[in-house]
Amino acid sequence: MATFISLANFTDQGIRDVKESPRRYEAFRVMAEKLGVTVKSVHYTVGRYDLVVILEGSEEAVTAALLKAGSLGNIRTDTLRGFSVEEMRKVVGQMP
Repeated sequence: MATFISLANFTDQGIRDVKESPRRYEAFRVMAEKLGVTVKSVHYTVGRYDLVVILEGSEEAVTAALLKAGSLGNIRTDTLRGFSVEEMRKVVGQMP
């Protein structure tokens, strides 16, 4: 399974109802699991981003989960594909 690191910011709508954020996270986790996505961790942060979410799943499933979350209007995400050290060894091992 692929790992994705999603950096999220609250929208104006999301910050207005920030007290509901933990409940919204739980609803997201349930929805993501139904798509075959595992939420490995979630961290509320201070600084440039409001949340950091680590997800595992297929590219299609993670994309669907994040699109659904974004369509609700509470967050915007910037998502990165992450590689473990072992995965990176395999990647660089394929280099000529």
